[in-house]
Amino acid sequence: MALGADRYASRGDTLVFLGCVLLSVAAMSLPARIRDPLARGLRQTVLAPFLALQQQIERLSASLARYDAVVSQRDSAALAATFLPELRGENARLRSLLGLGTRLSSGYVPAEVLQAPEPSSPLTFLVSAGKQQGVKPLSAVVSPDGLVGVVSTVDAKTSVVVSWAHPEFRASAMAADGSVYGIVAPHGTDGPRVWLLELQGVAYRQLVANGTAILTSGLGGVLPRGIPIGTVVGVAGEAEGWERTYVIRPAVHPAAVTHVMILTGTPARGDLRSVFQSSGETP
Repeated sequence: MALGADRYASRGDTLVFLGCVLLSVAAMSLPARIRDPLARGLRQTVLAPFLALQQQIERLSASLARYDAVVSQRDSAALAATFLPELRGENARLRSLLGLGTRLSSGYVPAEVLQAPEPSSPLTFLVSAGKQQGVKPLSAVVSPDGLVGVVSTVDAKTSVVVSWAHPEFRASAMAADGSVYGIVAPHGTDGPRVWLLELQGVAYRQLVANGTAILTSGLGGVLPRGIPIGTVVGVAGEAEGWERTYVIRPAVHPAAVTHVMILTGTPARGDLRSVFQSSGETP
């Protein structure tokens, strides 16, 4: 019974299709004065719901296309707004670095940080300059804000820089007015203390006020004189009657550095204090 019903339904569909074809041929063969009014009547009666549905579908498709375009524009604008502060900050840092190079005039090599220091590993990082650019071990690595570290190992085109956070980092330092001298070293080896420095070996009778700028002294011939190291923020400890140790907030955070200057020779100016003071970063 089911097969017979399907056969009869298939025959019915075929007959309907043939009837539609015959009606179409007959309508096309009618004269224009009869065919056009007949077509108009069909469009206004039988086909009117279908035509309205087609218009709604086309409007919906156009609305969806406009919606997708608006969403795409909004996402592009949001993405651009996300990166805009970072790009502005990067441009400002590059301008400062170019200004520092102009003031140094000679004896330096610009380099890009290839392996940025992370909060979990702030001790060393890789830069894009080596022996071919004239870099030597123990060369000072600076940014427009001050001292970043010193070169530890030099390859042909890259170098490993030891930041001031390394436990073995030491630098001969002085107060900005030259009244106090000492040795700068990391304040700690782990935790929050690793982001601070300390000024050791200050005579007990010499007091260093908070806010005093600490610079490299040039003693020992490793680091040039006058590079900003940081600012005194307090007393770390004291040996009564002998010496005091002061805590220093560094001028440069290694994780914020993307480009540096490597000092490859004796600067044209023996004292770099005026070079860094020109950028307004130190008092």
